[in-house]
Amino acid sequence: MEPLKTREYICNLLKARFPMLYISTWEENRVIQIIEEIASNEKEIRTRRKVYVWSQTEGMTAFDENVNNTFSPDSALDYIAGCKEPSVFILKDFHIFLNPRQPGDYAVIRRLRDMVNVLRESEKPKNIIFVSPVLQLPEELQKEVTVVEFDLPTITEIETLFDEMIEVNGGNPNIRIQLSDAEKRQLCKTALGLTLQEAENALARAMVEKGQLTIQELDIILEEKRQVIKKTGILEYIKSDLNVDDVGGLENLKRWLLKRNKSWKEEAQKYNIPAPKGVLITGVPGCGKSLTAKAISAMWQLPLLRLDIGKIFRGLVGSSEENMRKAIRTAEAVAPSILWIDEIEKGFSGTGSNDGGTSSRIFGMFLTWMQEKTKPVFVIATANNIEKLPSELLRKGRFDEIFFVDLPTFKERMKIFEVHLKKRLVNKDIIGNITFKEEEFRHLAEITEGFVGAEIEESVIGALFEAFSEDRRIELSDLDKTVRNMVPLSVTQSEQITKIREWADVRAVAATAREDRTEYQSETEEKLREEIKHTGNINENFRHSRGGRTIDF
Repeated sequence: MEPLKTREYICNLLKARFPMLYISTWEENRVIQIIEEIASNEKEIRTRRKVYVWSQTEGMTAFDENVNNTFSPDSALDYIAGCKEPSVFILKDFHIFLNPRQPGDYAVIRRLRDMVNVLRESEKPKNIIFVSPVLQLPEELQKEVTVVEFDLPTITEIETLFDEMIEVNGGNPNIRIQLSDAEKRQLCKTALGLTLQEAENALARAMVEKGQLTIQELDIILEEKRQVIKKTGILEYIKSDLNVDDVGGLENLKRWLLKRNKSWKEEAQKYNIPAPKGVLITGVPGCGKSLTAKAISAMWQLPLLRLDIGKIFRGLVGSSEENMRKAIRTAEAVAPSILWIDEIEKGFSGTGSNDGGTSSRIFGMFLTWMQEKTKPVFVIATANNIEKLPSELLRKGRFDEIFFVDLPTFKERMKIFEVHLKKRLVNKDIIGNITFKEEEFRHLAEITEGFVGAEIEESVIGALFEAFSEDRRIELSDLDKTVRNMVPLSVTQSEQITKIREWADVRAVAATAREDRTEYQSETEEKLREEIKHTGNINENFRHSRGGRTIDF
């Protein structure tokens, strides 16, 4: 439901005399404020109504009026039944009475079912609104209660909050407030996804810690968003310092992503283009799929949230669906954001297993959200064995594109070695005869044909340990030695890799650019190929057969 329509929707339900509404939210005060505004406005609701608020600690209250002896749920329902004036009754945290554990606990549920007729037949309009952070609705009440989605604050509400705080603290000599209209707008947009209380906390913290409120306090608002993510226990906030240049090769995938950068911003609206849905990246293990997900976050400057499907299925029976809803709500709350699902085939490959249909329902919920989501949440799914995934996930409309990451080409291996050597060899005192010249990278790329990116990184680390153990400088020969002692994945799992390539050849787009798929030819390399071929260290098919359709972006 769109944020601007939430108030109108609640108003229409009250006017239509829907007996019971259920609003699942943490923002009790904001709900009460909106209900009171609606109930007191005759133009909106036609018949003005008195708003009562009930809780176990305070009983039934209306403005400054306290109703005696209404602390128990039964006494509260008695008062509602006997009330003779147009009213709206807001019941806080009533969900604890809607989750019966013993036969005697069903009395409250039965009482609420009886109340439905009392509310409908009442001469004066009366409504009950349950407000709780937890959606707990027993089957007996599902036909009687209307669940209302209560959206997080709009940009207008957050701007109003900012203006109020600036006005209150503007005269404080210990606080420097320096914001242009554009900067204030940016702060407010960054705070989207927070509750009003969380946004207020972030501003107050900035003023207390730094004694100022400027665009530099953007990080504090982002930290509040990270807190929201941590508290779910399902999503993990990944803080990535990677740069897209830290990923060697995969230029085709990089160009595709670069073209879609900032497409969720206001300036993209004049082109009438939707925010990108996401990509599925499959391929050989260790070739940079997960690394790419982290680099996208740095490229687009968006928060990266990692979803562990295993955590969705943890907890009590029946909680898996709520866990998935919570994960989706959180990702949308901090949007624009990136939702990363690593090794998605392990989470969704068993949708037909005997688990009472839970995995099928979770999978269906995820598919529906992927198809219909309107919030700018970009989904990155990585998979090593894509054949295990259900076909429904692979059709167009779920993901924008499916990319295949193959064994790195000659040029890509050169780039990967360059990235890791320059990243590790920052202290000149430990560098021996390595000069970072092109011929060295060519040599290293020649002797690592069939190596994945992770194996190239390990060869660099292994060479550093060789030098460290002897307390000397690292030499090019150390790299040669570690490469010779390593058996690449392309040898140990040659049949599996060939099978993955055959699948991707017509179903996926190559992440490697066309110009990088042409191998470097040299006399040295030809001799090396012959040597490898005779010794059986590598399958020759890995040189000429590459998976993924060649499409340039």
